[in-house]
Amino acid sequence: MFTTNIDRIKMGGEKKACNSVLIKMNQIGTITETLDAIEYTKNMGYLPVISARSGETEDATIVHLAIATNAGQLKVGSVARSERAVKWNEGIRIEEQLGNMGRYWSADIFDRIRR
Repeated sequence: MFTTNIDRIKMGGEKKACNSVLIKMNQIGTITETLDAIEYTKNMGYLPVISARSGETEDATIVHLAIATNAGQLKVGSVARSERAVKWNEGIRIEEQLGNMGRYWSADIFDRIRR
């Protein structure tokens, strides 16, 4: 419905059509536009779900994107294939680096849409 497009996210928000937006960095064009879409999604009270694309590579940028934006959700699939395992391993490395400064939201992530 949204294709990582702020105009579509706005339309969906006005209609109260959903409670989350699947964010795919390759759908919108640039990282800056992706960041804007994530921020807009959060400001609408929706949950951004940072998602890998089909035909994904072993690049782990989306892990950094999900953590840096405090999106709370990352969709990359199981560790069955190397391009997915790379992303989960990067998330683990970041968690280790953050230590006590990091926060795992768990079910609290849904507080954004319970309001």
